[in-house]
Order: sequence, then structure tokens, then C-alpha cells
Amino acid sequence: MLMRKKGKLLKKPSKRTVLFKKKVCRFCIDKADKVDYKDVSKLVKFITERGKIVPSRVSGTCAKHQRKLAQAIKRARFIAILPYAAE
Repeated sequence: MLMRKKGKLLKKPSKRTVLFKKKVCRFCIDKADKVDYKDVSKLVKFITERGKIVPSRVSGTCAKHQRKLAQAIKRARFIAILPYAAE
């Protein structure tokens, strides 16, 4: 439903207002220059149970570090540190 205020149309505030905390890049907080493909404990946090890379909108990583993270995960998969798919 729309409301009027001095000639302007305003939306009625909804009952279901969702407030969420903005996600912050973990690598920017640590001031990491590069993402190491040998650090499996960090990389596992950004992979689903099925072996897919978690998107940045879910994980909260910035675009710069998401690209580096994806490259590191692919390198770790290639040398068989991480699995390509779930078992």
C-alpha cells in the first residue's frame, strides 16, 4: 500500500523487515596478499560438501580475493590436496 506525503508517494513499511550484517572479506581482515593453495584448512571453509566453490555473495569475500581463492582451490585440486567432487 502506498502513502502520500507532500505530493510524494511513499511505500508503507513492511512488517517483515530483514536486517542482516554485512559480510566482510576474511583475507582483507588478515591483510593477506595471496591465498596459499597449500593451506588446506583455509580452503576447506570455502568449499561445499559436494566440492563446489562457495560464491562470494555467500562467503563474503571481495572480488579480488575470490579470484585468488578460486585459483588456489583449482591448484589444490590439481595436485590432489582437495577433492574435485564429494565421495
